[in-house]
Amino acid sequence: MLVSAIQAAPGNIFQNRVLMVALTACFSAQGVKLLVELIRHRKLNVRVLVETGGMPSSHSALVTALATEVGLERGWSSLEFAIATVFAFIVMYDAAGVRQAAGKQARILNQMIEELFAGDHQLTETRLKELLGHTPVQVIVGAAFGVFISLLARSGF
Repeated sequence: MLVSAIQAAPGNIFQNRVLMVALTACFSAQGVKLLVELIRHRKLNVRVLVETGGMPSSHSALVTALATEVGLERGWSSLEFAIATVFAFIVMYDAAGVRQAAGKQARILNQMIEELFAGDHQLTETRLKELLGHTPVQVIVGAAFGVFISLLARSGF
């Protein structure tokens, strides 16, 4: 019985509407991020599809679409919606708070290293990644985008 359940699971995963809408929101946000970069810099930079940060936050789009879908499926007062909402807030707080702060620290450390080794010294380590998180606006836009995608999916588009 366990073997048949495991074998059937991969086929059923694409039938999970909540998961599919959440992933659609995430990947769509990544596509929008590519367009935003193209408009801002007038250059196609496909690296933004796999980098952290940028407008809109695909993490926020993912978790808010997930929470919205769970609320629509299970009800706004359900335990599942409460769990999805708390999860969404943790992810969005981390994206705008903790990872943004880590990016600022990386920027300062990179500047300190550049100033310390300004002469003929060779630094063998690579620079720290500075764009780790999102601004609050990027998180809010990503969250709104996730809700929009969920509601759009409900309307049949």
